[in-house]
Amino acid sequence: MKFKELSALNKADLEKKYQEAKLELIKLNSQIATGSNIKNPGQIKQLKKTIAKIKTIQKQKNE
Repeated sequence: MKFKELSALNKADLEKKYQEAKLELIKLNSQIATGSNIKNPGQIKQLKKTIAKIKTIQKQKNE
């Protein structure tokens, strides 16, 4: 998601998106750990960036 899209969300929606992204990252990492190939390896990098964006916005909204 884009930074502007994420910053437009409220705190509850941000937390929900964070949990979804974190769960998806865990699933992909477990697939790699078991030795299976994933369809899009770049998705891991994208998920990490999305999680970082969400955490940044959450921190900004708490100030």
